[in-house]
Amino acid sequence: MTSGNLLEKILAQDLRELLVISYIVLGNNLVTNRYIERRFKMPVQAWSALYAVKTFPGIRAKEIKLLFPRPQNTISRAVSLLEDRGYLIQETSDSDAREKRLFTTLAGEQLLTELIDVSRRRQEEWLAPLSQVERKTFFELARKIAEGPNLLTSEIMK
Repeated sequence: MTSGNLLEKILAQDLRELLVISYIVLGNNLVTNRYIERRFKMPVQAWSALYAVKTFPGIRAKEIKLLFPRPQNTISRAVSLLEDRGYLIQETSDSDAREKRLFTTLAGEQLLTELIDVSRRRQEEWLAPLSQVERKTFFELARKIAEGPNLLTSEIMK
């Protein structure tokens, strides 16, 4: 069997919606993770953590999990790596000395500019089969799922 035949068969099964979403996400992650690890010598979760810190200056490491659902220890390792490489700094909160707030450095912002550029080009690459109208619909539907109550929790899988 060819990979096309296998994909066609699996996407015709009763779990086709879950499987096609998984295939898209995992396929993109395969390409993206390999590139980021090879080019920048860091795991993909480090760049997403850097993106979160740049977007939300002063965010706490535990809050990154709200944006990029990953285990907390994975986020903590990513933050440590970014800090060790000089891409972000931690500052003690004015309101609670135990709390650390994260901020990007100039080097972190420069790295992020490059990562965002290549990510935008990658996004265009994998979205190429869709028209502009289809992209808009795809985004609206995906956002509806992302904002729904059942993505990160489950009554069925308690």
